[in-house]
Amino acid sequence: MKKSVVFLSLLFTLATSTLFAQNDSCHLRISVLTCAPGEELYSTFGHCAIRVTDSSTRQDLTFNYGTFNFDDPDFYTNFLLGKQLFSLSVSDFSYFMPEYVEEHRTVTEQVLNLSCAEKQRIFDALKENYLPQNRYYKYDFFFDNCTTRIEGLLKNNVAGYHIPNPIVPPGTTFRKLIHNYLDKGGEPWSKLGIDILLGSKIDKLTTTEDAQFLPDYLRKGIDSAVTPAQPHGIVLRTTNIYEGQAPGMPQGKYVPLIIFSVFALVVLVLSPMTSRPARMVVRIADTLLLYLTGLAGIMLLFMWFGTDHLICRNNFNLLWALPTNFIAAFFIWKKPSWVRKYFLAAALIQIVTLVGWWAWPQQLNIALVPIVIVLAFRYIQLAKNK
Repeated sequence: MKKSVVFLSLLFTLATSTLFAQNDSCHLRISVLTCAPGEELYSTFGHCAIRVTDSSTRQDLTFNYGTFNFDDPDFYTNFLLGKQLFSLSVSDFSYFMPEYVEEHRTVTEQVLNLSCAEKQRIFDALKENYLPQNRYYKYDFFFDNCTTRIEGLLKNNVAGYHIPNPIVPPGTTFRKLIHNYLDKGGEPWSKLGIDILLGSKIDKLTTTEDAQFLPDYLRKGIDSAVTPAQPHGIVLRTTNIYEGQAPGMPQGKYVPLIIFSVFALVVLVLSPMTSRPARMVVRIADTLLLYLTGLAGIMLLFMWFGTDHLICRNNFNLLWALPTNFIAAFFIWKKPSWVRKYFLAAALIQIVTLVGWWAWPQQLNIALVPIVIVLAFRYIQLAKNK
């Protein structure tokens, strides 16, 4: 399989290089490669890179701003703290393609209709970025990633580059954009985790520039981009240099909501029962709810104040993930008077959270509604019972 993938990549290189030699008066050709989303979570949103073909040196290079080192012993720590460095890497185009061919992911190429001077400026900027002192940057999924770097490269080196028309519908937020990909990729639990972890910053409306943190929207932006020299568009041609398989229909979009609803229903049904097994199940559920929501709240506070992740700040999930629940869990069996007052206050917070669910400046995941309902009910019961 791998030998056939490499062979196909070499064919792509030969065919596109021949086409370039026949159609471009400059010795440089600049194109943007957009790779379709993959099955793994890290590839759910796709990828993009810059391709530079130089007929004078017969080089066919791919510049990739999305390179990182999994073998770095501090990789996961730095990623958690928002300090992970990504880098610009350069490889021959024939080494870029095999991964996407093997994973059956479509790769689209937009050949840019630029002046020779603009092409040379982009190539020089890429070489400058690749210098050891320049190639590393602190990665930010929404505001500084492999896609936004390419957008900045074009804006800074193509005279008068701008996108006259919107590329996202009115009312689109960062969260809605990533929801589209997570839904299509069949990632309901990842969607829930992201919705819990990321705060209200990603619920602001996106502009045309903002939306281009995603590869598909960078491609749309480039399709719409014009310059004074190219008022009808800067894309000379667009081709699928590899046609992958269309993804199947995703399943299980509402699995978290269903599971949480069943859990909440069981707890609500058992709560009025006085039998010993029912009371034991409810007590175990109460303990788990307090510990888990408390730990979740502590984690959210850490991501807000203890890391460089700006998108984890101002997180309204702290309305239900109360960090203080972790302390209250230790007193659930004895329930001193202050704990009963605490549960009354916590119940009030849950009720307010539910009433204002659609009004908060942060879109909370619908799967959490059953959890908030059962929390409110159990807080009231815990406050009443001695």
